[in-house]
Amino acid sequence: MKKTVLREYARLIVRMGGNVQKGQEVIIHADLDQPEFVQMVVEEAYKAKAKKVTVEWNYPALEKLHIRYQSLKTLGTVEQWQIEKRKRQVETLPCRIHLVSEDPDSQKGVDTEKQGKAMQMRYPVLKPYADQMHNRQQWCIAAVPGVAWAKKVFPGLRGSQAVEKLWEAILAASRVEGDAVAAWQAHDADLMARCRYLNDLGIAKLHYTADNGTDLTVGMIPEGQFCGGGETIRQGTFFNPNIPTEECFITPMRGQAEGIVYATKPLSYNGQLIEGFSIRFAGGKAVEVHAEKGEELLKQMIAMDEGAAYLGECALVPQASPIAQSGLLFYNTLFDENAACHLALGAGFADTIRDFQSKTLEECRALGVNDSMIHEDFMIGCDSMNIDATTWDGRIVPVFRNGNWAF
Repeated sequence: MKKTVLREYARLIVRMGGNVQKGQEVIIHADLDQPEFVQMVVEEAYKAKAKKVTVEWNYPALEKLHIRYQSLKTLGTVEQWQIEKRKRQVETLPCRIHLVSEDPDSQKGVDTEKQGKAMQMRYPVLKPYADQMHNRQQWCIAAVPGVAWAKKVFPGLRGSQAVEKLWEAILAASRVEGDAVAAWQAHDADLMARCRYLNDLGIAKLHYTADNGTDLTVGMIPEGQFCGGGETIRQGTFFNPNIPTEECFITPMRGQAEGIVYATKPLSYNGQLIEGFSIRFAGGKAVEVHAEKGEELLKQMIAMDEGAAYLGECALVPQASPIAQSGLLFYNTLFDENAACHLALGAGFADTIRDFQSKTLEECRALGVNDSMIHEDFMIGCDSMNIDATTWDGRIVPVFRNGNWAF
């Protein structure tokens, strides 16, 4: 891939993704697959006048070894230096950039019960610091190709060819052509216009139906609002948390979901795939799940904590989106969620509450925003999906017809 194109992508991630501010610290989380591109992102962050840029490298194979050989007590312990690190981040509020590239099957064969218990042990210790940073720092998730991931998407190609093809797909989905920043400004404006239309309707419920058997009704929070494209933190800085993004999303009312929904794409959870699954909701809670592959992992996921079985997000994405039209299955939630309507189990977003800047996180959760240690998107959109909105004044308004916007 041409370095000029990659530099434009790095500039997009820093300027429109994280929107790094002058004097701000930056933390880049990256796998080992594309160190040269990580270097480009570091340089772009400094060009944006970042005070300090730190790269935290991740290698999934080591994580697998840690889970295998460490005791549960050791694996689940948060060391004092890790607590001090979080305390400093609460003070400095660094911009976080996540560059994902890992193999979708990287944790295949791992002891998922041990892994899950360790996460449950660590979460209560780290949660207070995460809550203090909620809606107060910019972050951006973007992707670079790794060889294993690329060969999963393009299994018939050699490693180098697959990586090049995946680069092309990532850059196309991320609108990196010409002036990528200008393209994203226009894209943000389009998504925000759709959100304004949805918010003006005053939606009380969404009813999803599809030929595959999906028949699900989800209630909304009266103070809730659809968001899309970029977001604004409490201090007023605008950023784009996901590159790419095609969704208009909202946090539904905790406890208001009834019916069954069928997934239309695999879900990659903790480096393992869950495929061909369905979830039935009653009283807002996932009460029954089935999967052709990974059913026990799915059951474990919704039992991670009390909020893991409740919905935290409803996202609307048309089948006409560029990622869907590419015809590719990425085996990566960042991309696959932007090719289809999706739901998320677990934590909701406080910034989907109107005037969230004047409310505490606890006040937003009291209005109906779900709280959980997980937030896991799963795709439900398809060519036969219809979505009808019931408004607060009792009207039935079509939102989706045959997988695409009805307006």
